[in-house]
Amino acid sequence: MANFNEDGLKKKLDDLNMSQQSIQTLSLWLIHHKKHAHTVVNVWLRELVKASESRKLTFMYLANDVIQNSKKKGPEYSKEFGAKLSKVFEHLGSYRLDEKTLKGVNRLLTVWEERSVYSGDTIKELRKSLAVHLTTDLSHCIISLDLRANPYIIVNRRNSSKLKENHKPEKRELNNSYETITSKKSRRESLERTISEERSRRESESEVHISLSPTASPKDPPEPEQLIQALQDLENAATSDAAVREKIASLPVEVSDVNLLHKLQDTHAGKALHEEVECALALLESYNKRLAEEMEARKAVARMLHDYITHQKDLLAQAEEKLEEHRQKLHKVQKVRTELKAHLQNLPDISKLPSITGVGLAPLPSPGDLFT
Repeated sequence: MANFNEDGLKKKLDDLNMSQQSIQTLSLWLIHHKKHAHTVVNVWLRELVKASESRKLTFMYLANDVIQNSKKKGPEYSKEFGAKLSKVFEHLGSYRLDEKTLKGVNRLLTVWEERSVYSGDTIKELRKSLAVHLTTDLSHCIISLDLRANPYIIVNRRNSSKLKENHKPEKRELNNSYETITSKKSRRESLERTISEERSRRESESEVHISLSPTASPKDPPEPEQLIQALQDLENAATSDAAVREKIASLPVEVSDVNLLHKLQDTHAGKALHEEVECALALLESYNKRLAEEMEARKAVARMLHDYITHQKDLLAQAEEKLEEHRQKLHKVQKVRTELKAHLQNLPDISKLPSITGVGLAPLPSPGDLFT
């Protein structure tokens, strides 16, 4: 796995797209370099601000994936992103986001609140920051409703001095205007509640294009034995029961085709057909129940496989990190070894030096010899 640097991170963010594979791949890389969480979040924020409106949701999905999947390894990313989220949502609130982006960001806030990623007060403040750009739209809606209810009130509010004398309302109209003014607050509150309920309903019914990982609360991955057993159980599922399927295929046509009822000749034949229909019905109900159980089992196995693969990717990232550390240590050891070998080659061979204890060496000169 590549070493961390800001230029490399910026390039990866430039290449990021809305696909789940792209987001999860970069998320794993960022989690692997969690010790640089502070730098990562600063670069992420800078690039999000510069990104086009259509790509801001992609950056938010990346942050969500990193925050939730890094919980087990430490709180670094949760704290760093949490410190920047107020600025992020103030920035998003300054745009008139399209419906898809707004829906996706609101869905993120709902997920964070449901899974206690951040406190309820924090989520509330973030929603307020995001709702800033909705104020103008909401005021337009209120003015539009007031205009349909009483056009005179809107004209009078904008420029009462330009009203003509022949357009002055009568007493009854003034009473209606007064009632409109006094009920304006309640209508605004009702409209706000309606818009909020409709937005919540659409968010709950619609599915976000990208899956908000993790799809469930974080769990420990299944043991290999459990996963193997679950896969082996699927081999005995309903779709693999050839005997029952053959029995269903060999049912007589009369039990499923009402157009053949006219061929019944007497009561005895009708009773016999009724018994066949009852047997076929029991067989099909039992098989359908097994099929439904198989569908649930396959969904459970799919979740187990997802958790297991995610865990294995995590272990792979850790192993690659350890491998990189050991490679660096090996490089250092090899460098020291090379220097040591060169140093040894430059040392004199002691075995070839003349013996200082024998007569092979001349006596050392005296001090007098040295200075005369």
